[in-house]
Amino acid sequence: MIVREQLDNGLRLLTESMSDVRSVTFGVWLTRGSRHETASQSGIAHFVEHMLFKGTETRSAQDIAQEIDSIGGQLDAFTAKDCASYYVKVLDEHLPHAFAVLSDLLLCPIFDPDEILREKKVVLEEIKMVEDTPDDFVHELFTQRFWSGHPLGRPILGLPETVDLLDNQALSAYFKKVYSPDNLVVAAAGNVEHGAIKDLVAEAFGDLPAGRETVQPDSPVAVPGFELREKSLEQCHLCLGVDGYPQQHIDRYVCYLLNIVLGGSMSSRLFQNIREKRGLAYAVSSGLTAYQDAGALTVYAGCDSKAASEVIELVVTEFQNLRDSPIQPEELRRAKDHLKGNLVLSLESSSSRMSQMARYEIQFGRQISLDDTLASVEAVTVDDIQRVARDLFQPGALAVTVLGPAGRLRAGDQFGLT
Repeated sequence: MIVREQLDNGLRLLTESMSDVRSVTFGVWLTRGSRHETASQSGIAHFVEHMLFKGTETRSAQDIAQEIDSIGGQLDAFTAKDCASYYVKVLDEHLPHAFAVLSDLLLCPIFDPDEILREKKVVLEEIKMVEDTPDDFVHELFTQRFWSGHPLGRPILGLPETVDLLDNQALSAYFKKVYSPDNLVVAAAGNVEHGAIKDLVAEAFGDLPAGRETVQPDSPVAVPGFELREKSLEQCHLCLGVDGYPQQHIDRYVCYLLNIVLGGSMSSRLFQNIREKRGLAYAVSSGLTAYQDAGALTVYAGCDSKAASEVIELVVTEFQNLRDSPIQPEELRRAKDHLKGNLVLSLESSSSRMSQMARYEIQFGRQISLDDTLASVEAVTVDDIQRVARDLFQPGALAVTVLGPAGRLRAGDQFGLT
């Protein structure tokens, strides 16, 4: 059973007891990410995440690593466009020690100037690594154009010029403003008791003053069209997409299943038609991105430059087929069983349970039971799939980004839904 409680300062606490495991995963989630930065701050949320591991008032970076390693734990973090998360997974007997380390990172960072200089080099190398990883970089290019001029279109890592400007003063001011208890969700799953977790959290975070920051970001507007970025690579990397649904949309389960039918599994239309039947690509798949106020459905493929036009046309054809013709009932049945299996299997670990609790709290402000989710999946019909496909795959809605050798493609080429 999931237990939710809110401290007087606004911090939200969720726990779920899993008596049949010996692990505990404990996470502190921040309801702010790169979309809440200004253009001049680009990358600061991600950089602060890095710096919290570089030392506190009582622990050095090496101390932090050694303490977690000595109890066999796993400590990590990530920054996304709409949130950040710090989490640790340990044996249940080591939770108090692991909690002490993790809470120290979040309460007492020092932002040492020498460490900042060193970490700038690390982050700049991380930016280069993305640019040298074409399947990641083409998605970055696609997003920058698709949500052009909006914070969701900016890279989470920031730009070299904005990262270079970060200093102790900027990082400290950002941390003080953003890392307030009303922006924090604490979640723990595994062999835990709610009362014990509450005592730890209240002692560490209970005296933090509530923040006064209010954020009401503007919603992005999707920009369709074609972009070609030439680069000396062995393949062309393609990213095609259309405007999608936000996280709380009533048709989100329909969209999940539509994505599986399109390119979200090995039996999907794109995988079978582009890879298995024609051998045009090794990697081809579709995926969904969703935020509170925006979303996108995208397709990725890596192929020979000579085949790029054909692959794009095949993807567009599948979009149009889903829009213009109902799928077969057995195809929908496979998609439902695939999604339900993934949902159930993903909840067999304490880390997955912890993440789901926190994400539901951030995205919906409530928990959604597995039974309700499975019932929503089962309720989707063939007509629902076609109705949503008609909504998403409209003429003029397609955005296409191509990275790699141009081959037969030209910057003025036109690809679109008709």
